[in-house]
Amino acid sequence: MKHFAHLDDLAQHVGGHLADSDWIVIEQSRIDLFAEATGDRQWIHVDTAQAEAGPFGSTIAHGFLTVSLLPAMRHEAFSIDDVRMGINYGLNRVRFPAPVPSGSRLRAQFRLLAFEPLPGGAQLTIEATIHRDGSVKPVCVAELVSRHFV
Repeated sequence: MKHFAHLDDLAQHVGGHLADSDWIVIEQSRIDLFAEATGDRQWIHVDTAQAEAGPFGSTIAHGFLTVSLLPAMRHEAFSIDDVRMGINYGLNRVRFPAPVPSGSRLRAQFRLLAFEPLPGGAQLTIEATIHRDGSVKPVCVAELVSRHFV
């Protein structure tokens, strides 16, 4: 994990790579739990027998499951010591260029796109690219917007 002592230290990293998360495995049990929580039980996600004959050869994770992993991956990749509170402000753009088959290993790379000072903190726009082990194409590219307060 990369540590930044002060929120303001990030300003000098605009346009640059911040950190990478560790690898995580996306098991079928996680996909099933997400399907249950959201009500999205499409066969491509939860029916292993039917999915084996489908276009990807196995079940795949929901795109929204993939993007929902980003906060945990971000917190694992880097920390800012003087931030007392951070809030998710939104997403500017999200794309899913490649599928996430059950059993895939994923990790995220984070790049700082913008640092905007706010009273008592800053708004960060971070590009997150999630890669699947063994795949050339990323499985998710998203711009995360968050506000952090010291």
